[in-house]
Amino acid sequence: MDASTGRQNDAFAGETRGELPPRTARALWGGSAGVVVAALGIPVSVAGAEDGRRLIAATALVLVQIVALRWQTRAPVLVLAANTVTGIAVWALLPAVTLTGALLAAQVTLCVLSATRPRRVSSGALAAMCLPVALAFGTGGGAGPAVYVLTVVLAWTLGQWRRAQQERVRAEARRAVAEERARIARDVHDVVAHTLSVMVVQAAAADDVFTERPDQARQALRAVETAARSALGELRLTLRALGPEADEGRAGEPRRPGPSLARLDELADTVRATGMTVHVHHEGPTDGLPAAVDLAAYRIVQEALTNALRHAAGADEVSVRVTDEGDCVRITVVDNGRTAQVFSAGAGAGRGLVGMQERARLVGGSLHAGPRPGGGFEVTARLPVERA
Repeated sequence: MDASTGRQNDAFAGETRGELPPRTARALWGGSAGVVVAALGIPVSVAGAEDGRRLIAATALVLVQIVALRWQTRAPVLVLAANTVTGIAVWALLPAVTLTGALLAAQVTLCVLSATRPRRVSSGALAAMCLPVALAFGTGGGAGPAVYVLTVVLAWTLGQWRRAQQERVRAEARRAVAEERARIARDVHDVVAHTLSVMVVQAAAADDVFTERPDQARQALRAVETAARSALGELRLTLRALGPEADEGRAGEPRRPGPSLARLDELADTVRATGMTVHVHHEGPTDGLPAAVDLAAYRIVQEALTNALRHAAGADEVSVRVTDEGDCVRITVVDNGRTAQVFSAGAGAGRGLVGMQERARLVGGSLHAGPRPGGGFEVTARLPVERA
């Protein structure tokens, strides 16, 4: 993952703990303070106009609430307690101010607490916030208590809605990370499985003829080196997605082209080096394909060739056909093995046939694989171009 992804994950973790970015926290404080000043400051100034001492005391309590809101994202429980106590004090000093208005700052903090803390914590805070309604009933409040309870519940509900939004965003981020990891795992598997299969066959061949035919052994070892260098190049391309540091010190090197149907002949050569005959047929132009389709097609052919090399008993010939049908690209890989291949969803650490099917599915296509009636094994994939 790159640095921006890491910063996003840190931001999500901070929101889970209630720690908002500084700019967001300041904006929230400014908005909350503005609401309290407009909705509570004016009623306090009007209700306390006839009693200067009470007006000064109530104004000081309102200022305390506004200052306390600065820490509502870091310590919402403490801020809620402080704003509840000071709000009740304002209401006691100036009964003309409604309980709903006097506890407005506490309701704002309850909303923030509901959005940033677990439901068990916010539910307890909701219950505690409903307790002051008994004081309003004691003074014969009328409709005031009902209005107060309604606003408290609405503040808590608004926080829960915001929390649900944040959970959806975090779930989407986790899903995106999981998909990216799965994609990288498929790429690494395709490169390593194919290359190691070629290297094992070549190394075994070199060992068999090392004494009698040293030239042929050297040729096999050179093929091992070529396959290894090719795999390293593709792995560098894959690991580049994990961060810019993966290519430090290589800025001056020419970039190796990524996996593509344009490099299908190179892929076939690595298999031919093992002694297997590989026929590659192109029907129609396949250049200019969407990158996702081009990569998926290449990896499907690579995995099919690897499986033929590793699992097709007695196979010495493979035919690869790539057909551009206008609205889709059809891939067909057929070998001449004597028996049906045994590989399945469990082959290749669970990534063989399943990996090919998943690559086709991700671009909106389909893949079918199975033994042929006359012998051998066939893999057919259809990858639509428009949907990709």
